[in-house]
Amino acid sequence: MHHRRLGQAARLIALAVSAGVASSASSIDAIRASFAAPPPDSRIMMRWWWFGPAVTQHELQRELEVMKAGGIGGVEIQPVYPLALDNPEQKIRNLPFLSAEFLDSVKFAAETGRRLGLRVDMTLGSGWPYGGPHIPLPLAAGRLRVERGATAPVLKEGESLVAAFADQNLFFIAGHTGMKVKRASAGAEGLVLDHYNRAALDKHLQAVGEPLLKAFGGNPPYAVFNDSLEVFGSDWTTDLLAEFQKRRGYDLKPNLPALVGELTVEKGAIRNDWALTLTELVEERFLAPAREWAHAHGTLFRSQTYGTPPVTLSSQRFVDLADGEQPHWRQFSATRWASSANHILGKPVTATETWTWLHSPTFAATPLDIKAEADRHFLQGVNQLIGHGWPYSPESAGKPGWGFYAAASFNDNNPWWIVMPDVSAYLQRLSWLLRQGKPANDVALYVPVGDTRARFTAGSGRVSIDRQMGEVTGPEVIPQILDAGFGFDGVDDGLLEQALASGGYRIVVLPNVERIPLSSYRWLERFAAGGGLLVAVRRKPSLGPGLLDAENEARQIREISARLFDAAGAPGRFVADDKNLGAALTASRTPDLTWAPANPQLGFAHRKLADSEIYFVANTSNQAYTGKVRFRVEGLKPEWLDPLSGRTLALGDEITLPPYSSLVAILSTGAKPAVPAKSATSGGMDLSTDWKVSFEGLDKSVSMDRLRSWTEDAATRHFSGTAVYEKAVTVSKQLSGDRVVLDFGEATPIPESRSANGMRAWLQAPVRDAAVVYVNGQRAGSVWAPPYRVELTGLLKEGRNELRVVVANTSINRLASQGEPDYKAVAAKYGERFQMQDMRNLKPELSGLLGRIRLVAE
Repeated sequence: MHHRRLGQAARLIALAVSAGVASSASSIDAIRASFAAPPPDSRIMMRWWWFGPAVTQHELQRELEVMKAGGIGGVEIQPVYPLALDNPEQKIRNLPFLSAEFLDSVKFAAETGRRLGLRVDMTLGSGWPYGGPHIPLPLAAGRLRVERGATAPVLKEGESLVAAFADQNLFFIAGHTGMKVKRASAGAEGLVLDHYNRAALDKHLQAVGEPLLKAFGGNPPYAVFNDSLEVFGSDWTTDLLAEFQKRRGYDLKPNLPALVGELTVEKGAIRNDWALTLTELVEERFLAPAREWAHAHGTLFRSQTYGTPPVTLSSQRFVDLADGEQPHWRQFSATRWASSANHILGKPVTATETWTWLHSPTFAATPLDIKAEADRHFLQGVNQLIGHGWPYSPESAGKPGWGFYAAASFNDNNPWWIVMPDVSAYLQRLSWLLRQGKPANDVALYVPVGDTRARFTAGSGRVSIDRQMGEVTGPEVIPQILDAGFGFDGVDDGLLEQALASGGYRIVVLPNVERIPLSSYRWLERFAAGGGLLVAVRRKPSLGPGLLDAENEARQIREISARLFDAAGAPGRFVADDKNLGAALTASRTPDLTWAPANPQLGFAHRKLADSEIYFVANTSNQAYTGKVRFRVEGLKPEWLDPLSGRTLALGDEITLPPYSSLVAILSTGAKPAVPAKSATSGGMDLSTDWKVSFEGLDKSVSMDRLRSWTEDAATRHFSGTAVYEKAVTVSKQLSGDRVVLDFGEATPIPESRSANGMRAWLQAPVRDAAVVYVNGQRAGSVWAPPYRVELTGLLKEGRNELRVVVANTSINRLASQGEPDYKAVAAKYGERFQMQDMRNLKPELSGLLGRIRLVAE
């Protein structure tokens, strides 16, 4: 069995490395074909929340079958907190985590998913981060407590005095964060483990990992998942002083005061060495052994490797599948953190936790919201979406049923589920396309690890490189790079040599960098001497990051800076003001893609194939854009594809991008010639009046002389579901033979307001919120995002035609009538493990067909 698992792991690792490469389309014809009907391995996945876990095999099977029908390709099982007390009448029983009944449910779900052709991943725990009742205090996440005073502080359980400095009234106490597993299921409560302690990980894998993997039998999950390194405040472990001495070559104990107070050059060096030691420990004692354990069990290790402990970009070389999260494409998000490492390491698939805070509260998100956020992930190099998420919900929970406290809920309790297969097809199509070839970003943005570590302070909880690096880089550098027409990846010292040796990056930007390893700077000097563009912004490097040999390293670094930026004919460029970075880049290098007129809300992702170039372009705003796009590539012509339909588009030199819309351009020698689309031959046939509307589940049918929101009628004000709009249309022989579209009208921008929880599409759509169109009983298509049009060509006949439009809204209207859910009884039994977000004072949302509907011949 052990040898079989090792062999299976080797095959999985090879698959993870080659995914998206072996299946790369080799010609423009092959790309067109696979774009229209992409392979199943690029389907989206869902984080599957098992609340309680109070699950039954009947409901598990039903939900997996519904997922597959909706175009979802896999799940990540994530047991979380209870939402209800045990109730035999409602068939609700919370199964204790790791109990025999729970493990049987895991086994059943895994077998069912495999039978349905779905990928199944397993979170190695419940909630996040890793931990639970099996973690005693000595193995729990550690923290260095700092106290000031004239007398020694009282020590708490598990604490010990590390050092006291009487002259400074300063005490350093080794203790624990006290952090417990967040959103734990019943029976999974407990302390978060110490990620710097191998014994803590081993304890967790033995107590949790082994029984979970045993439940899968001889067919392990595709991957085991580490959900978040959000071990807030974890900056110490029991043997840190000894490890520091061994690794850094000097004693940290007398230098502990340097970890607090105002930053100086020497303090920054000591803080860097402290943080570097923490990074090495989490890599060696958590990430690397977790991956080894996964491989020994025939599976892959998938991880969200950012946050605290202070992992670096290059720490992702210790995981098989690096995940990101966050849609902030004009910032250095955790999504960009993952995709950057994967691009440099040659890992073709980057997954992201998608829709984490989409359009709060739960069940408010629409298909348009889904697309709007997904596009922002695609712009950051993502090509595997893992939805956050799918709430398991028993039939007895009613509609809309159970939902996660802080996320969109994507299951068939959303009325708009009627268009989910089309939404999934859009996401699958782009996920496949963005795996083709190799990433083609011009700029490597240096991650200022040394400067960021220098800002860490003990006991403050501020020990995250990715979360604090923005304090060094500032807010302007990334927008300047993007607005100048360049794509970028981040690179740190651990990946710099590999990134530069690849020859893929034409530009390296040093964003306000003062501290840099001498070895890294020498690599950059060779890069600049070889013709690469090296740009330093705001500061020129002048220091090494660490304490030992600091003066010698600083002298050599200053000498390199002088050669790079100050000497006559220096190859580097120094930009004193961030706001001038874009101009400096375009003065030295031709942008990859530019728009006329320019618009900062337009983004692109570029992939390079042997004989063609792929560009994904997206409008991330609620305003339509019309203009011209210019590609740097010469000798190739663009062919435009519609990711909503998979079809080739006939576009001229000028293109229009409706709000939140996207296009694909494939540049090759075999591109189909662009034939400008014909304009409408007339104003069209107005179909905005006299619809018969019937509501699902209601004994109610109305005749609408004008289109209006369901909320205008008291009987349907709180209705959530589907309504059928029916109308007979008589068309001429000429109209039945032309290219004909059903146009539902224009969307209207609504003012944006910053939300504390997540993002949404700021658009008043003419269809609220999704619709499927049928002509004479045949399905014509669906509408759920701009442009709100469905092609009817070939479906209309001369004379009388029956139009039927099935329209669905969200579940918010029903929730508005139900009031805020009451979880007091659950909290009384299990403790308060969550707080529902934004559920107070809900109001019904506009619903139904709201625009001017026209039948237009083109």
